[in-house]
Amino acid sequence: MKSGVWLIALACALAPQTGLAGQDIRLDRQIFVERVSTDINGRARRTLESADRAGSGDQLIFVVNFRNEGNRPVRGLAVTNAVPRGTQLDLSDPAMQVSVDGGAHWGRLSDFWLPTPLGGTRRAVPADITHVRWTVPQELSPGESGRLSYRATVR
Repeated sequence: MKSGVWLIALACALAPQTGLAGQDIRLDRQIFVERVSTDINGRARRTLESADRAGSGDQLIFVVNFRNEGNRPVRGLAVTNAVPRGTQLDLSDPAMQVSVDGGAHWGRLSDFWLPTPLGGTRRAVPADITHVRWTVPQELSPGESGRLSYRATVR
């Protein structure tokens, strides 16, 4: 993917998501590239760098920090992120829900079928994912915060 298009995709992924209107939840999103190098002893060393120069094959790490800045507890918080085009998610997190239709329906990838151009259906594949979501199971008290992270690979 060209770097200009990639930066636009990253900006879209970091844009504030709807669904939190009326709640005093602050979201802070960051994207890093994980680089692996070898130290002088021959061991792998992992570092995180800015994702502004991510390229094909790079491992991305998305970090979402959330905080209740209101004066009431929040229950059932759903943290939603758009998936940048040209990335493939690591779907190993069992708490991660996905959507293949812009957030209208949620579940595991294996739950979804999509129409084909010839009138049939096919199973959804990772490239079809448009959004990811996690539901925070515990109540978030005023001033309380949390973090979640997930991985994707640039195609």
